[in-house]
Amino acid sequence: MKNKNCVKVGPDGATATSLVSGESSATEAVKRSRVPLYRVMLDRTGSIVKEGTAVVTQAREAARLFREFIGDVPEEHFALMVLDSRKRVIGITEVSVGTLSASLVHPREVFRAAILLNGAAVIVSHNHPSGDPSPSAEDREATRRLQRAGELLGIPVADHVVLGEGEGDSVRFFSFRESGLL
Repeated sequence: MKNKNCVKVGPDGATATSLVSGESSATEAVKRSRVPLYRVMLDRTGSIVKEGTAVVTQAREAARLFREFIGDVPEEHFALMVLDSRKRVIGITEVSVGTLSASLVHPREVFRAAILLNGAAVIVSHNHPSGDPSPSAEDREATRRLQRAGELLGIPVADHVVLGEGEGDSVRFFSFRESGLL
């Protein structure tokens, strides 16, 4: 008679008995894992009033909306505006909050909302609490990384707007698109 392996899982589901003809029974652990199940949802938390239509075609319009959304805060905030194919704003969300002079940002966090909202393009923005909207070397590198990620995902970065001091129409800002850097 050939050797036969039989496995019997115990009632607790965690042990098994392995029987081989001609040998005594031996107990060994059966590795089991729970796989979590998730539902990914968007949660609408409010809205911002924009004069005119919800279309954003100029950096100044984006800067005003981002300034209203971010406010005047003492640390860097990185935000995302998601646009549809007609450049209408689908939504704005905060991606990260940094320190007095830096905001850590990774493409997966930036594009998460754009993917969930079926966005056609994005505009990203962050504030400089110093009031000077001039982009740093880190801002330029982050923009390049986001641009490459957007190209891969098919969701282009339409602009990166760095906010300085000011409110409404008097907000100082730097636009990567208008400066030819994007």
